[in-house]
Amino acid sequence: MKYQLMNPEEMKNHYVGEAITVTAVMAILTVAIMAVVVYRLFRSGKGGVTVPGGWKFSWA
Repeated sequence: MKYQLMNPEEMKNHYVGEAITVTAVMAILTVAIMAVVVYRLFRSGKGGVTVPGGWKFSWA
């Protein structure tokens, strides 16, 4: 990686918190989607889940 000095105009256009904000939004979105999936899964009358690694859960 080559370091390059930025002039004052380039420094004004550089925003530091963008990556952190996008990461936070994606994490919250992922947690919300998983919460809905788990809620619907356990509210069903009967169903089953197969998780990678050989784990199987079923209820009736």
